[in-house]
Amino acid sequence: MADISLLLVDDHPVVRNGLRGMFESAPGFTVLAEAANGVEAVDLAAELDPDVVLMDLRMPGGSGLDAITELTRRGIRAKVLVLTTWDTDTDTLPAIEAGATGYLLKDAPQDELFNAVRQAAAGRTVLSPAVASRLVSAVRSPAPSPLAARERQVLELVAKGTSNRDIARELFISEATVKTHLVRVFGKLGVDDRTAAVTKAMAQGLL
Repeated sequence: MADISLLLVDDHPVVRNGLRGMFESAPGFTVLAEAANGVEAVDLAAELDPDVVLMDLRMPGGSGLDAITELTRRGIRAKVLVLTTWDTDTDTLPAIEAGATGYLLKDAPQDELFNAVRQAAAGRTVLSPAVASRLVSAVRSPAPSPLAARERQVLELVAKGTSNRDIARELFISEATVKTHLVRVFGKLGVDDRTAAVTKAMAQGLL
C-alpha cells in the first residue's frame, strides 16, 4: 500500500519542521512539500497532488479558509485536514462549509493526528471532540437572524418581485422607509442590490 502523501501548510517554520519530523519518522507517510500561506498551498496542491493537506487557518499572505475555498472550486482531489489552535465557531463552521474534511486542534496527541490523516485520506470526516461538540451545539441552536422582523418582511416581498411602492402600500409604511430597511438589509448581508440580498438570505436560511 502506497504512503499517504502530505502537504504541510503553516506560517510558522517551527510548526512545519515539527510536523515534518513527526510524519517522516512514522511509517506510511510521505511529506511532499511545505507552504507558508494559503496562496502557496493552492499552487503546491495543484502541482503535487497530495492525498492530504494539513492546513492552518490564520496565516498572513493568504488564509487557510481562502485556500480551502479555492481548492474546492478548482476540484483538487486532496483532502484538507485543518490543524489549528483555534476552535471558535467563526473558524470551525466556515472551514467545514468551504470543504475541509476534518478539523483538529494543534494540541491533539500524535497518534490522534496520524489516525486523523489516515481517516481524511480515506475520505472520512474527522473532528476533534471539542470541535464536534461545538458543531452539534451550532446545529441544535442556530444563530439568531441578523435581520429585524420588519427587514425580513420587506425582503420576503422583494423576493416575490414586489416594487418598493407596493411594499410600502402592503406594510403601511412610506416608500422612504422601505428604502431605509433595504439599505440596512444590504449592509447586514454584505451585498449591493436586491437580487444579491435575496440570494444570500436564501442561502443562509433567512427566508
